[in-house]
Amino acid sequence: MHDEPNDHLVRAGAFSVEEREAVYRAIRTRRDVRDQFLPDPLPEELITRLLKAAHSAPSVGFMQPWNFLVVRDVARREAVWRAFAKANEEAAGMFAGEQRDSYLRLKLEGIRKAPLGICVTCDPTRGGPVVLGRTHNPRMDSYSTVCAVQNLWLAARAEGVGVGWVSIFHQADLRAVLGIPGHVEVIGWFCLGYVDRLYDQPELALKGWRQRLPVEELVFDEVWGNPRPTEAR
Repeated sequence: MHDEPNDHLVRAGAFSVEEREAVYRAIRTRRDVRDQFLPDPLPEELITRLLKAAHSAPSVGFMQPWNFLVVRDVARREAVWRAFAKANEEAAGMFAGEQRDSYLRLKLEGIRKAPLGICVTCDPTRGGPVVLGRTHNPRMDSYSTVCAVQNLWLAARAEGVGVGWVSIFHQADLRAVLGIPGHVEVIGWFCLGYVDRLYDQPELALKGWRQRLPVEELVFDEVWGNPRPTEAR
């Protein structure tokens, strides 16, 4: 017999001012770290806290489709780097002129420099053939896994740990290196390590790749394209 859900309702309410500011500070100062990792290993209890934070994410139909492959082995991380390097060379060829030069100047050394890698995956079969909430959008399992990634990232920021998301690879290459079954989606490879400095703005903005769009341009009122009233901003 399951307990009635109402038996587990607890009092809700806003956090204290200090607690709220800590949450918003983690959101504001989170960065995608590419090169500033320190070599110091992360303690096991810290890694466990980060993984538990990730696992606390919401998921469609409570299917919890994620897995986390924790990789410390230098040779295995080097194999992941080779998979990245192959795809990165292909990616560079997709840009032209100054943009290609800017791309090539970006330092993308996290796979080698960070002492820890975590490959986050999504298993679309975990909830069975029909999943509550995924019936009309089959990508909901992937979106749920990305919620777990964001949890991990914000928890890492609070712990003084940098995270870098590597998405430039062929899925088959990472599957081969890590023994991932063919039906499992690779969401990303994440570089983790202590950092003592972070950019005060997104690195790509500082290096002129793109600038943050004004949020006012991205929020519509009631229907697409209708600006939010000025007094509500």
